[in-house]
Parts: sequence; C-alpha cells; structure tokens
Amino acid sequence: MGLKTFSGGVHPYEGKELAKDSVITEVLPKGVLVFPLSQHIGAPATPIVAVGDTVLKGQKIAEASGFVSSPIYSSVSGIVQKIEKHRVATGDMVESIFIESDDQFIEAGFTETEDVTKLSKDEIINKIKEAGVVGMGGAGFPTHVKLSPKEPDKIEYIIANCAECEPYLTADYRRMLENTDELVEGMKIILQLFPNAKGVFGVENNKMDCVSKLQERIANESRMEVCTLMTKYPQGGERQLIYAVTGRAINSKMLPADAGCIVDNVETIIAIYQAVKNGIPVMKRVSTVTGDAIEKPSNFLYSIGTPYQQLVDAAGLKTTPKKMISGGPMMGFSMFSLDIPTTKTSSSILCLSEDAVSENETIACINCGRCVEACPEKLIPSRLMKFSERNLLEDFEKWNGLECIECGSCSFVCPSKRQVAQSIKTTKKIVLAEKRKKAANK
Repeated sequence: MGLKTFSGGVHPYEGKELAKDSVITEVLPKGVLVFPLSQHIGAPATPIVAVGDTVLKGQKIAEASGFVSSPIYSSVSGIVQKIEKHRVATGDMVESIFIESDDQFIEAGFTETEDVTKLSKDEIINKIKEAGVVGMGGAGFPTHVKLSPKEPDKIEYIIANCAECEPYLTADYRRMLENTDELVEGMKIILQLFPNAKGVFGVENNKMDCVSKLQERIANESRMEVCTLMTKYPQGGERQLIYAVTGRAINSKMLPADAGCIVDNVETIIAIYQAVKNGIPVMKRVSTVTGDAIEKPSNFLYSIGTPYQQLVDAAGLKTTPKKMISGGPMMGFSMFSLDIPTTKTSSSILCLSEDAVSENETIACINCGRCVEACPEKLIPSRLMKFSERNLLEDFEKWNGLECIECGSCSFVCPSKRQVAQSIKTTKKIVLAEKRKKAANK
C-alpha cells in the first residue's frame, strides 16, 4: 500500500539536516519582553495589568475579550514598563505589554491535576481556554473553540499534524523525539472529549525515527495509530492532511469538523497536556533557529515575548543575513529587523546568506501550466494572477480564488519567477474585505 498523500504539491530543498540533530535547549530571556495582545485569530486580549505593576512568571496579564479570543501570560517575573503598539512579524503594529524582566523568574502557583481521566469535558475545555492554548503551528486559532464543535459525537478523527512539511523547520521533529510522552498524553486528553474518535499521528516519511518511536509508545493504545505520509509540501496543510489521512475533502466554506475531523499541531497538543495535567499556561514553546547564515542551527525552548534578536544571538551568525524569515521559506514572513517579539505562533527564524527571490528577474507568463500541476487545491493560479493584476474581483471569485491556501507552491515552480502566490493572497484579502463591507451595510 502506497504512502498517504494528496494531489499536487512540490518538493523544495528540505534543509532539515541543518538543525534536525540539535537537541532542544532552553534560552532564558534578558531585559524587556514584549507581549502583543493579538497572538491569535479573533478579538485581541484585554490588558489586566497597569504600568508599574509587578508580575510573576505564569501570571495572566491579558484576558480573552470574547469567545474567539485567548488570554496571555507573562513568561517572566518583573515590572510592567509600558503598554503601547509594537511591530510584529507580519509587519503590523499591535498593542503590546512591555515587561522588564528581573531575571528571577519567580513563578505564580500552578495547580496540577492528579487524575486527568476524572475531569469532565467542560473542565478540560475550560483549562485549555484559561491556559491560552491556540494553534501553535502558525494559525493561532483558539484551541478551546476548535475543541467545541456543534456536534462532538460526529467527530471521528483527531489528527495530530506531525508533518512539519515546511523546509528547514525541525522543532516539531525534536518534540516528537524528546517529548513523546507529553504528545501522546495530550492526545489522550483530547480523545476524552470525543468518545467516537480515533487519534491519528500524521508523520511524513522523512521522519521514520519519529514514526517508530510513536508506534512503540502507542502500541497498547487501541484508539491511536500512526499514519505515515509521503514527504511533500504542503502535506501539513489542514485540508491536505485531512485528505491524506481520511480521503475526505473540505473547502473554504467548511470546517474540518464538517468532515468529522479535528487537526492540532504537535506543539499545540503538548500545550494541551501542560495546561490540563500540570496547570501551566502557554509561556514557552520550541522554535527552530536555522539557515546557512546561522553558526549553530538550533531548536530552542524559549519564553514567549523574547525578541528574535536574542534567539539569533544564542545560535550565532556566520555572516550578515540578506534574508530573515519568521516561519518557513514557503509561508513565512520576511522581516527587516530582529527587534520583533516572539509569540505563541513563532515556529522558527530563518536566516539566509542570499535573497534568491529578490535577485530573480521576473518575466512574462509562458503558460506552461506548472502552477496548475503544483496547486494542491486544483486551481489555475496563472489565471487568478491575471485577474488580480486587472482587479477583476468577480472573475477572481468565480474561478475559486478564495479556495487558495496561500501555500506558495505556484510561485515556487514558476519558471518565469512571477510572484503568483503573493498576487493571489493580496486579491483574496480585497475580496474578503468587500464581502465584509457588503454584509455590514445590509
């Protein structure tokens, strides 16, 4: 039987050999940490501290301001310095809480749950909500919302996204090897919420050591299995992962729950375990610092709010990078400064000695069709780009432009070096904004 996968996709240089053998090490922050109030999809959190307040490590500093929102906790002890806007990795200016660390890391008290199996479903959901757990693979969707579908009895699969298909990233890989127990125990907690579901760990076949270790760990778990996936980008995309594991297809108008599935990232599932079992809120995560400009590519456990600069300093630079990316090279955000705070969704910082994209010369589309073959959503990206360039919004929507998952496969394979994905992504935002405007005026 062949490896599970999806149609389309690409095979970029993986780059994982740079950091894959680097065990997780902790980097303690120094100086001022910045905590943006929008580290998740939904309403920004509301500050519950004031300038001059003394805070403890693990103390809530911002409260969720709605159902689709998430609280934020300080990852250090210290003094609230100010509350004002600060730039984040996406380039936006976001209201943020600045805390000057006292370097003491004095913790607030955390309450451990002796027997997780005795918790009710509502108690589990509340612990996840209170801990500020969100989709830590990059989406940032509040996890308590994802785990509260309208019809929980119809959920048949809890899929752990262990694909880590983005080139260079190895944080999830190290988590699977070093924190196997926490990952499996986190899956058990989620399965308590869905009695009819099976837990599936979807792992690409370039991580067979993780496959073996997980299979060994869950040998006696009747409700869990490991699904070995073909190594291909974007195998870790939610729609692609669901199709590969279950054969079920979803589109932009559907939720995974509509296909009987819930998908959570490795880091998210471990955060669920820490929240429910140990009562520890989201204060830390593992991130990969890598690229050919990095002296010692590493996987760091860091305190959220730490500036990217401190993580790069901990790994060291071989040369001044010409390109710095928050996240992977396919879907990450290019940055012009490292004076940017890490957040719950910061999975990596990539420093490259060359900026290959800006150095490429763009020429006219040659209608070769490679973008069509690569598109995992079976779209015609070249045509969507033409609609984008001519501002033909109705045609863009008619040709299913809103189904684009912004994976960048089309730009990657384009022999003319056209920024197809960026053009489509921009037009998607315009179309969705127009739809919201029309809805508001009704």
